[in-house]
Amino acid sequence: MDMSGNWYIESIYPDLSMMLKVRQVYYSGQTAYQKVEVLDSELFGRSLVLDGKTQSTERDEHIYHETLVHPAMLCHPGPKEVFIGGGGEGGTLREVLAHSSVESATMIDLDPEVVALCREYLPNHHQGSFDDPRTNLIHEDARGYLENTSDSYDAIILDLVDPLEGGTAALLYTQEFYAIAKARLNPGGVLVTQSGPAGLLSFKECFTTIFNTLSTLFSYTKAAQVHIPAFQTLWGFTIVSDAPFLQMSEDEVDAELARRLSKPLKYYDGESHRSMFALTKFQREGLTSEDRVNRDADPVFMV
Repeated sequence: MDMSGNWYIESIYPDLSMMLKVRQVYYSGQTAYQKVEVLDSELFGRSLVLDGKTQSTERDEHIYHETLVHPAMLCHPGPKEVFIGGGGEGGTLREVLAHSSVESATMIDLDPEVVALCREYLPNHHQGSFDDPRTNLIHEDARGYLENTSDSYDAIILDLVDPLEGGTAALLYTQEFYAIAKARLNPGGVLVTQSGPAGLLSFKECFTTIFNTLSTLFSYTKAAQVHIPAFQTLWGFTIVSDAPFLQMSEDEVDAELARRLSKPLKYYDGESHRSMFALTKFQREGLTSEDRVNRDADPVFMV
């Protein structure tokens, strides 16, 4: 990240950058794991930036977090035990806890300093979810935790930073990791992961590879995409299970959300559900033709 005067400059691609006028820098520093900035702008409100990449903003985080959580949760008839990998801002945790069926949400985030900063500076993201009695917050490596726990889950939600070379989540998108996660799913359980940029310029960076890698382990795989303004592109998500996905109409999605949730949503509903799973032709062709499998010995990194 480059701060030039009052402008925050973020590299989107090697030959394309975005400039955002900043009102205030609430925090800028280095934790044991990553560079962290909390910025405020007129356009996006407060934003979390990790290692020079925008993670979420007050203006549009609801699009990302609702898309990550709710379509996957609706694939299960009544998820009680939920695992969250990453998600330092607390937005994913907030959406999980909105489901009345949830009895326990175990959130594993490697970096306690990031979570502490988010608790302090991003109250509109977490909305008190860290203090919910159903929350079990642990600071360690998600892969090591899943490898060593005997607990099992109805839903595993992976809200991880992108698979950057040398990044904290580099080995949390591989076939070996997904096999570890799968072993911790209850029968009928569902797993969802954020899957990186899915726009025309970048859909082959990791979106298609994540989908193909998960397809080697799970019987049912489906991809979704939404436009997230702060990310400057379409963004991908992949949902997988060994149980067939329920086919719900728009009205059925709306009825299930009304029955299950303790709050109204801002973005996700039946019509949005139809839209996010209606992939573009280039995305469909990319997913069909992708033959790379992301492995520990040969991981695929974002540019």
